[in-house]
Amino acid sequence: MQKLSYLLFSAFLIIIISCKKEQQKQETTVPANNVVHYASGLEIYRYNGFSVVKVTQPWPEAQEGFTYVMQQENTTLPDSLRVYTTIQVPVKKVVVTSTTHIPSLEMLGAEETLIGFPNTDYVSSEKTRQLIDNGKVREVGTNESLNTEVLIDMQPDALVGFSISSDNKTMATLEKSGIPVLYNGDWTEQSPLGKAEWIKFFGELYNKPKEADSIFNSIADNYKAVKELAQKATVKPTVLSGAMYQDHWYLPQGKSWAALFLEDAGANYLWSDSEGTGSHSLSFESVLDKGQDADFWIGPGQFTSLQEMEESNPHYTQFKAYQNNKVYSYSSKEGATGGVIYYELAPNYPDLVLKDLVKILHPELLPDYELHYFEQLN
Repeated sequence: MQKLSYLLFSAFLIIIISCKKEQQKQETTVPANNVVHYASGLEIYRYNGFSVVKVTQPWPEAQEGFTYVMQQENTTLPDSLRVYTTIQVPVKKVVVTSTTHIPSLEMLGAEETLIGFPNTDYVSSEKTRQLIDNGKVREVGTNESLNTEVLIDMQPDALVGFSISSDNKTMATLEKSGIPVLYNGDWTEQSPLGKAEWIKFFGELYNKPKEADSIFNSIADNYKAVKELAQKATVKPTVLSGAMYQDHWYLPQGKSWAALFLEDAGANYLWSDSEGTGSHSLSFESVLDKGQDADFWIGPGQFTSLQEMEESNPHYTQFKAYQNNKVYSYSSKEGATGGVIYYELAPNYPDLVLKDLVKILHPELLPDYELHYFEQLN
């Protein structure tokens, strides 16, 4: 009788365990919705106990992407996902390689997990700057030539990197050493909200999806509200951008990140009809012919004063925007060690960039607002 009871109890346990496994299998195989709405190179699918992150555009014209699985503690993954790079989340030690990654860590309250960064002088964010100054973040070389020995010694839970192509020997070496390498493609996005939505990538890495969603939704709502406000403007001022570098004038193409900001701010960007998402390389004469009478000159390269511009090229003084002191630059605002704040923070805070541009172009719409990134050159 005792033996029969034991057999019945064992059979009962097997049935319960099988049911739980079947239930878990069903939960993990039910298709989930992509929670990313603006970024074109990122997809995130959330399940019970883990999420699947797909970086579909790690670099321009990429032929294939990457899939990462963010696994929470005490979670069993489906067999179909075991072929992908798996990260135990939340990560405790991380190395990131772009200043655009830093604000996401700070926004999620995760900056203390940062243990390494290349070219630390470029970092301007105050919280992370303090960690660097206190010796808590190690210098790991440059993104093009990371110090593999230092990184292997540090053993981060994840290294968030970026690459301009599939030929990245340093990243391959780190992966072979056992360091999980995650490619981040935020820099390939052209939509202002698309760039900002990459905070959700870090939200999964730190198992803070709700926090990342909330932060982004607030930024997106603010951006859309400012864009709607800009549509109330009765005129669209003409805008010139860029500056000379060696023998060519470089300015944003019509579908680029910078050009889309100007469009949403209610500007008549003179090169908005040009195709492409990068930079135009033009002669000085062609730019002068088209932009000499532009109302505003926004983003004149790295110049921080009108005098500096004139000394570099006296022909800049031929533009009406220069003559009327309507030149605005983001290059004059730097961090403690010389990093340009705009490059680091603007991708994560497009709502503030748009507010700046609306204030410049249509000051009557934001009478009490003070410029955050841009500054009028004198």
